[in-house]
Amino acid sequence: MNILHITDTQTWNQAQLKGIYEMDALSDLGFIHCCLPGQMAGVLARWFQDTSGLLALEIDPQKLKSRTVYENLEGGIELFPHIYGPINLDAVVAIHPIGE
Repeated sequence: MNILHITDTQTWNQAQLKGIYEMDALSDLGFIHCCLPGQMAGVLARWFQDTSGLLALEIDPQKLKSRTVYENLEGGIELFPHIYGPINLDAVVAIHPIGE
């Protein structure tokens, strides 16, 4: 099953120029937050209210060069995929505009 990472257009454009997707959370936390398709609505409601220009990067975990771990670091029971390293661009199999 593919996983999703929510980002903004500017960050995605920078990744394309750089050839790899990294973000502040990777250096701050050591991983990139992702979600499963069924978790996206909740993630958007909790973390991205009133934010425009968002994209959902659809990622094939089998193509990732970085390790993916399903975990919940906030004490809940719902597991979220976290990517421990940068996202190689060929692992992004589709890009979905959100709310446009």
